[in-house]
Amino acid sequence: MSSSRYAFSIKPQEAILILITMFWGGTFLAVQYAVTLSDPFFFVGLRFATAAIAVAIISLKTLPGLTMTELKAGLAIGVSIAMGYSLQTWGLQSIPSSKSAFITAMYVPLVPLLQWLCLRRMPGVMSCIGIVLAFIGLILLAGPDDNLLALGKGEIITLVGAVAIAAEIILISAWAGKVDVKRVTVVQLATASLVAFLAMIPAGESVPPISSGLVIVALGLGIFSAIIQVTMNWAQRSVSPTRATVIYTGEPVWAGIFGRLAGERLPLLALVGAAFIIAGVLVSELKLKRKKKALAEADSATLDQGS
Repeated sequence: MSSSRYAFSIKPQEAILILITMFWGGTFLAVQYAVTLSDPFFFVGLRFATAAIAVAIISLKTLPGLTMTELKAGLAIGVSIAMGYSLQTWGLQSIPSSKSAFITAMYVPLVPLLQWLCLRRMPGVMSCIGIVLAFIGLILLAGPDDNLLALGKGEIITLVGAVAIAAEIILISAWAGKVDVKRVTVVQLATASLVAFLAMIPAGESVPPISSGLVIVALGLGIFSAIIQVTMNWAQRSVSPTRATVIYTGEPVWAGIFGRLAGERLPLLALVGAAFIIAGVLVSELKLKRKKKALAEADSATLDQGS
C-alpha cells in the first residue's frame, strides 16, 4: 500500500507576493486620505499615470523593443486593472461597503472558473480547498447584511468589477513568460490610467484642485503601484492563478492590521474571517506528495501479483 504526506513549501516568488500583499493592504489608509482631496476616478487615473511614468523611466532602453504581443497583453491587462479599481469605487457610491466587499470577493472563486474556461487549467485539490476557506473568510470579514443578494445598479457594477479583477490575474498568467515584464507593465499602467480618466465622464466627475497633499499621495501610491504590477508580472510566471489569488486575499487582513495600528478595531466576526483567510493561504501551499519508497513498494507488489 502507498502512503502520502503533505509538504509545506513556498516558492521565493510566492513569498514576495505575500510581502507585496502585506504592503498593498497598508495603502488603504493612504487612499482614504486621498479621496478626501479628489473624486475616486480622477485619483485612480492620476495614481496609475504616475506609476506608468515611473516604470517608463526605468525602461527607456527596452521600450523601443515593444512587440505587438506585449501591446495586446498590456492593453487587455490595463483595462482589467482600471475596471477592477474604478467599478468597485463607483459601486461604493450607492451600496454599503460590507456588501461591496462581499461582491468583490467573488473574484476568488471566479479565478479557477475562468482559468478552466479560458486556459483549460484545472486547479489542484488543495488550491480549491484553500480558495473555499479564503472565500468564507472574506464573507465573515465583510459582515454581509440580510439584503446581500438584492442586486441593484451598484451591486451589478461591483460584480462586473470583481470579474475584472479575476480577469487581470488570469491575463497576467496567460502572457507570463511571453512578454518583457517592464514593457508590458508600462502599457498596462498607461492603459489603466486612461480608462480611469475616461470613467470620470459617466461618473460626472471634474478635475479637483491640485494640492500638495494630493500630489504627494498620488506620487507615493503611483510608485508603489508600479512595484506591485512589475512584481505580479514577474512572480506569476511561476505561480499559478489559483495560488496567486489565495495570496491576494490576504489584502483585507493586512488592511485590518494596519487599520488597528491606526486606531481602528475589528469586531470578533471579522477576526474569525481573517483567520479563515490565513488558513486558506496556508492550505493552498500544501502539496500532496507520495514517498518514493512507498511508491516503489506498490509497483513491486503489482509486478509480483502479475507474475
